[in-house]
Amino acid sequence: MGVKKLKENRFFKLLTNSYIVILTLFLVWMFFFDENTHLNREFDKEIKELKNTITFYKKEIEKDKETIKQLQDSLQLERFAREKYLMKKDNEDVYIIEFDTLKK
Repeated sequence: MGVKKLKENRFFKLLTNSYIVILTLFLVWMFFFDENTHLNREFDKEIKELKNTITFYKKEIEKDKETIKQLQDSLQLERFAREKYLMKKDNEDVYIIEFDTLKK
């Protein structure tokens, strides 16, 4: 009679319902054994790295915008061309001086 009484219990009927059993197994699988589980912190690391990359490029964009604003002036544009690209006027000679920073 103990088994018959156990089968009539509402809690036992709920736990042995096939839908509940399948749902429980599915949830256990998804949270603990699946490749994309919430316990997997690799995605969190990747998201953090991507956010850092986004902030880096936003800062670089701001620097480039500031440079573009400065280059609107013709004197600044000429200075930039001379320093970065070693450009010169037709009647000028350019001498590049490099210092030996290696110590013997």
